[in-house]
Amino acid sequence: MKAFNFVVIFILATLVSATALASPALEKNDTGKDVLTLQKKLYVIGYNITELDGEFGDETKKAVEAFQRDNKITVTGVVTNATWRALKKAKPVKGRSLSDLKIKTPTESKISHINTTKPVKPAKNNNLVPYGETFITRHEGVEIVELAKKFMGVPYVWGGTTPSGFDCSGFLQYVFKQYGINIPRLADEQYLLGESVKTSQLSVGDLVFFSTYLEGASHCGFYVGNGEFLHTSSSKGVRIDSLDNEYWRPKFLGGKKITK
Repeated sequence: MKAFNFVVIFILATLVSATALASPALEKNDTGKDVLTLQKKLYVIGYNITELDGEFGDETKKAVEAFQRDNKITVTGVVTNATWRALKKAKPVKGRSLSDLKIKTPTESKISHINTTKPVKPAKNNNLVPYGETFITRHEGVEIVELAKKFMGVPYVWGGTTPSGFDCSGFLQYVFKQYGINIPRLADEQYLLGESVKTSQLSVGDLVFFSTYLEGASHCGFYVGNGEFLHTSSSKGVRIDSLDNEYWRPKFLGGKKITK
């Protein structure tokens, strides 16, 4: 019986530890995609955020403190598990759209050393592709994935949009741009593209999306067939992983068909 109790206690402790490590602790002067996710969430639920820049400054801290005060969380201005859990439950305010905000990424200010390359094909126009519709052929989907595979091994760079370093949505945007196709910059906006389908209905070149510690799309990639996807991993750069991977499977949000 003692051995059984020890095993139970060990399992519970492991689960608690895993939960504690699931969400990143953020505080003033932190930067990165987690801060950007925090800012987007605070804005859509009604708090004062004027710019999405991925920098935890005074404005973001004040918004965090206001949220903590409203939700009876100890007001520290530091985002820990209790604050993340409350943020996840918070509902968006009607009429708030991220398109209302200026999106400033390190591509504009902190990653000036990145070299850009000219698109393989000139842009057809400056308009974004329509939401909710297919916009490439299956043949183009295969071609686009073949091009994307040439960037295997390119490192992850937060805010990166060139072959010197990509983040997940910057990678998709860059590859499409080589075909004269303009898509939105951020993963949650890219999730509005195409038609939601079952995984079995995906074709090479379609898109897949994942949700991490907050609701909604926060990671994305190209479907490459055989239950695999090509994406920019924050730890290993551009690579191919399985949708059935023990890390990605529970985070899978859905597939979007953009091929016709």
